[in-house]
Amino acid sequence: MPKSRSRNRAAEKRRYQLEPTKKAPRQKPSPRWYAPLVLGLMGLGVILIVLNYIWPKVVPFTSDQTSPVALFIGLGLIAVGFLGTTRIR
Repeated sequence: MPKSRSRNRAAEKRRYQLEPTKKAPRQKPSPRWYAPLVLGLMGLGVILIVLNYIWPKVVPFTSDQTSPVALFIGLGLIAVGFLGTTRIR
């Protein structure tokens, strides 16, 4: 028994396509210094918070007591570093 001709489904879908699909341009990789900078910011934030609680006289803008300003600056550095890690390619 002879086989019937079957339609090519992929060709039909391409036939009625209104706009051709375009490939997204390839993004450039991050510079070599970017990842160490981001990790350094996060590490600096952690060190600042730890020094604020263990040895408060070392942190320059605090007195003999722990300072919430140092805590917020350390958390800000960690947040900036974390947001920077989302941009690494």
